[in-house]
Amino acid sequence: MLRRLASHVGLTRPYRFERTIAVLVALVLGIAAFVATWRYGLAAELMPGLPRSWYFGYLASLLLLGIVCARWPCVTMVVLSLAAVEIGLGFGSVAMVRHELADSDLMPANAPREVERVWHPLLQATNLPTVKGSRGIHRVDSQGLRGRERSAAELRDRTVVAVFGGSTTEDLAVDDGETWAERLEGLLGRDRFAVLNHGVTANSTVQILIRTAFYQQAYGILPDCAVYYVGGTDIASSHIRDLDPGFATYQTPRLVDALETRRVERLLPQVSPLVRLLGRLAAFSFDTARAPPAPEGRASVEPDRALEAIFLRNVRSISSINRERGIATLWIGEIFDFASLVGSSGRRDMWGPHLRVGDLQALLSRLNSLLQHEAATLGDTYIALDGKQFSPDDFADGEHFSAKGAARFASLIAPRVAEVCRNRERPARP
Repeated sequence: MLRRLASHVGLTRPYRFERTIAVLVALVLGIAAFVATWRYGLAAELMPGLPRSWYFGYLASLLLLGIVCARWPCVTMVVLSLAAVEIGLGFGSVAMVRHELADSDLMPANAPREVERVWHPLLQATNLPTVKGSRGIHRVDSQGLRGRERSAAELRDRTVVAVFGGSTTEDLAVDDGETWAERLEGLLGRDRFAVLNHGVTANSTVQILIRTAFYQQAYGILPDCAVYYVGGTDIASSHIRDLDPGFATYQTPRLVDALETRRVERLLPQVSPLVRLLGRLAAFSFDTARAPPAPEGRASVEPDRALEAIFLRNVRSISSINRERGIATLWIGEIFDFASLVGSSGRRDMWGPHLRVGDLQALLSRLNSLLQHEAATLGDTYIALDGKQFSPDDFADGEHFSAKGAARFASLIAPRVAEVCRNRERPARP
């Protein structure tokens, strides 16, 4: 047995050291992959059936095949070359991201997506309903809203509250049943109120305006009042030179890749970093929707008047649409744990292309003040919150609420939401 093994690896007469080298290369690649896996904790809580577990199996198969085919040097060379490329792209890209040399890696995912998205011609991305085969871990109803399925009959008997915003409204950091929208519904009384969560990650007031104008109706029913938790995504576009009024300079086109809605990437197997790279290159080269170039501008703590003007224009447009429809409008400026954000450097000290995390508090506080003044001018309701009402453990990452923070946020806004939404005269529902 040992003699046959030695012969296979070229260590018996006549010596075939090219086989020996091939086996040694396979072992070196395997050791390198193991060390990188341990160094970056890539096997922690490895979930069977997901792309990363298949990736490790794929690499092991390539290395084993390289050893088995050692008698045929040309085949071994092709197999081990492919293994080296896959290891280099997968682990190398992770290393570059960890050392802040790249923004994203090619390592297959070790967790399902929170919410599955599909491309949308107006919004760039919209949620795929769970009932239509979404593989996301959070529940999405048939209307593309996070939360349980409803019916028109159920909503006709309740005061409907629609909440709009970005990721801090969609609340992907907490489990189903623990979002602040669901907590709010519980506090208001599920027998009398229904709170529908229209929040979608990375949406600014540009996308929220579109959602209000065209997609506010759910289950064939318009809401009685609408709550907007906004500011953070808009402020990220601060100090971009020649900022487009629809944020088409950067934020809007970036949604395609930020929310992973490119069709080519959805169709290609996720197990291979090489295939993923080729898919991205094909998309960036030939897809009509191109990734936006890095926008010009410079970071500053000074207010961005152009951005503020666009933000307030969107606020006025949203308010006008709701007023024409007889929907009460409530505004809330986003709040964060700024100390945690500054300390974590989770975005490499940048919140946007030209917005430093250290400048975020001053600029967002000003934007919230402008929002409060504009809401008063429009006759809308503004719910003023203070960051001191929250503790660090109310946030999962300094930006998004933890389950505890979502409950606290809901409890703080519930009295005012109940007062505004309950006291308005409700038109008869068809």
